[in-house]
Amino acid sequence: MLQPYREVLSRPGALAFSGSGTLARLPMSMIGIGIVLMVSALYDSYGLAGRVSAVYVVAQAACSPQIARLVDRHGQARIMRPAVAVAATGTVGLVVAATVHAHEAWLYAAAVVTGAAIGSFGSLVRARWTTVLGGDPRRLHTAYSLESALDELVFIVGPVLATVLATSVTPTAGLVVPLVGMLVGGYWFLSLRASEPAVAPHGSPRPRGSVLANPGMIVLAVVFVAMGAIFGATDVSTVAFAEEQGAKGSAGVILAVFAFGSMLSGLAYGARHWVRPLWQRFALGMVALAVGASLFVLVNSLGALAAVMFVTGIAIAPTLVNGNALVQDLVAPARLTEGLTWVGTSLGVGVSVGSSVAGSRIDADGSHAGFLVVVAAAAAAVVATLVALPTLRPRRPAPDAGPEASMQVSSPDQRVPDPQ
Repeated sequence: MLQPYREVLSRPGALAFSGSGTLARLPMSMIGIGIVLMVSALYDSYGLAGRVSAVYVVAQAACSPQIARLVDRHGQARIMRPAVAVAATGTVGLVVAATVHAHEAWLYAAAVVTGAAIGSFGSLVRARWTTVLGGDPRRLHTAYSLESALDELVFIVGPVLATVLATSVTPTAGLVVPLVGMLVGGYWFLSLRASEPAVAPHGSPRPRGSVLANPGMIVLAVVFVAMGAIFGATDVSTVAFAEEQGAKGSAGVILAVFAFGSMLSGLAYGARHWVRPLWQRFALGMVALAVGASLFVLVNSLGALAAVMFVTGIAIAPTLVNGNALVQDLVAPARLTEGLTWVGTSLGVGVSVGSSVAGSRIDADGSHAGFLVVVAAAAAAVVATLVALPTLRPRRPAPDAGPEASMQVSSPDQRVPDPQ
């Protein structure tokens, strides 16, 4: 199973930019929960903590696609070097303001600066894979699967690390680690110029408008918002359910099981190449994720919840891989970073919406009311996917297609006839 990954990581510079990109992605799983832990501890207000975190998410959602557009036009290093510096300054400002118990307006301002400049290193890494692998669909499938597995690793380690640091060391410690990851990983990644995607020569025609002018991209954005709402509502509901069961501390372990199932499936999915069209695989994965998530409301013990979440998690990474791969079908190569950032941003917006709505329902009716929000989000994701599925079908030959399209490939070196 590891052979395809060894092959793509053996490309010049691949291991370095993938590793540094993983370190630079620590903020995506730690800053949100780090803000909540720090502000709630220092200001004794979960309401304020939630508002500051929401401001950060909204700023990131609004600005990350615009940063990605600039990256596509001017290059990763030229845009992201100053952006990382600004985001790091905002994070430091947030820590200082909270430490001195500054007026909440300063917290909002620092959160806006951080979110507006932080960008999306996951999109930058995936764009480099497209350059390094020369658009080879088979190897890109493996590389995207690897990055989705690394995303899940970040989400396994990040929240647990932030919680331990904020509760055992100091409330601000949960933001110090993502700050270091942002600076060390970010500038290491941006120093690797050999793998950086080329930009169009000065004076060449530039695409106008937004990638969202493509109906397929709108569908992906909507589906990813709903998918994010599944994750956000699941996080909050799991914490509440564990507390009702008298074991609040086990919530982190259960959520890690969720991400662990996704990480394993992502690695297994990327080690095999598939004949079924990409848009069909995306739809099937979305249905499988929704069915599994809908079972959360039926569990009555922590053990049962962990088991269901592990099985459901198996559908996450392949669906994310396919969604990101669809972006490559739907947008022009010169706008790939922007397209990838839109789906990542949509996922983050959904997480924020799902956690907020589920939180209010939990306050009113308990954890199972939160799990009902998960079910509603899952239903919305499936309906949006199936109704708008024709817009995801490529108008040109599918990237999977080619001379070997009639072959089912179980490994890079072993091919057997497609049983269909």
